[in-house]
Amino acid sequence: MGTSSERAINLDSVSLTYPPEVKALSDINLSIRAGEFVSLVGPSGCGKTSILKLAAGLVESTQGITTVRDSAPADARNENRVAYVFQSPTLLPWRSVRKNVGLPLELRGVSHSQAQKRVADSIELVGLSDFANAMPHQLSGGMQMRVSIARALAKDPNIILMDEPFGSLDEITRQELNDELQRIWLKQKRTILFVTHSVSEAVFLSTRIVVMTRRPGKIAHEIEVPFTFPRKSSIRSKPDFAELCGVVSDHLRTSL
Repeated sequence: MGTSSERAINLDSVSLTYPPEVKALSDINLSIRAGEFVSLVGPSGCGKTSILKLAAGLVESTQGITTVRDSAPADARNENRVAYVFQSPTLLPWRSVRKNVGLPLELRGVSHSQAQKRVADSIELVGLSDFANAMPHQLSGGMQMRVSIARALAKDPNIILMDEPFGSLDEITRQELNDELQRIWLKQKRTILFVTHSVSEAVFLSTRIVVMTRRPGKIAHEIEVPFTFPRKSSIRSKPDFAELCGVVSDHLRTSL
């Protein structure tokens, strides 16, 4: 899987302090190329989600500069170049799958015909075409998260920010969605910045893994993942996969 030399997300000497004096991030230097799949791992509270929020333009750094495709993050978000997938699906319970996926397009005033096509394409991409008219309460947790991903894809973003989207799911469902996300990423060639507490998930999905320290979060290590794509589920049982998981885990322990 090739990536572009173009920088999709760049954090240059970024520090972030939340009021009154909570230091979340300290001197973060991180550059993510277009088309990369980068996972952030680290202890709870180390600032992983804060990096996503900076890239989404939801918070501003105390020091340093964050750019998204050479623009201010808020500008990139307002131009719909960035989509955010939260830890929970955040679906509106009174709207069907189709209408939940189409909500961002409604809010943007996209024409009905164009919106219909993009919604249908996104729902098909996540494998839920047969459930387009279902309501959220009729879906499993994994299916609800697929709807959330489809909603992000319908915006046609360059960059997708994902904050532990599979953390609450059982292991079998989680692995199935890992496979689905990899398939979508390979087909769409979008940039993904992914937060996870699962080392094996990070190794399976990523082109690169960024290991962070405890708060205030700093980047302790960056690890290139050498396995070729597409990665089959069976790779999880391979010795070299287990070895790399061990390396990442060791880095996590030493960064505490």
